[in-house]
Amino acid sequence: MLGEGIVKGLFETARNFLGSYVDKDRLVTVQYPEERHPLPEAARNFPFLLYDGDDPEAGLRCVSCHICEKECPPRCIYIEKSTDKKPDFVGKPQFYPARFDIDVSVCMSCQICVEVCPFDAIRMDKEFELSTDDRFGGLMWTKKELSKPNEYYQKIHPVEAAETDARRAEDVEKAKAKAAAAAAAKAAEVAKAAEAARADDEGAGKEPSKG
Repeated sequence: MLGEGIVKGLFETARNFLGSYVDKDRLVTVQYPEERHPLPEAARNFPFLLYDGDDPEAGLRCVSCHICEKECPPRCIYIEKSTDKKPDFVGKPQFYPARFDIDVSVCMSCQICVEVCPFDAIRMDKEFELSTDDRFGGLMWTKKELSKPNEYYQKIHPVEAAETDARRAEDVEKAKAKAAAAAAAKAAEVAKAAEAARADDEGAGKEPSKG
């Protein structure tokens, strides 16, 4: 019939139009800020620094390697390396950032800093309500403002955080096994040296040394 397609199209449009008023799942307008759509896990805004435990300074994962600073396309990351070291999560002494700033007025949220970080120290946040009336100082985030606990990371990126935690737990176990093997080798070396000294004393007709 002539015009049948037009009639079907108009009917479908009317059905969707009226349905949007009665079916909540089809509403096109969210009453923000009272109502909010949940953000997908892959959503990202600006970077933040991760730390383990309760102390942002002691638990900060960043070792001030400057890789993210060098790879940042808009050059909005500024890092100053410490003069001393602190133990990392496996007990290895590492440098840490005495200063770590990100100018979010320049940051393009490209996530390159996250991809190049070999220490799982920087991740992308999902927070977007960041307006400020301070155009310069309010958009230059310092280490204190950037640091967030691993629990926060687990909350906003649960799948990604679980993979990272599993990998870091494996690294801890490897470090423990390596330390135990080194301690056992050292003990065996000491015992061997003591046995050799005892044998020399007996060969010289002396009283075996003790200890």
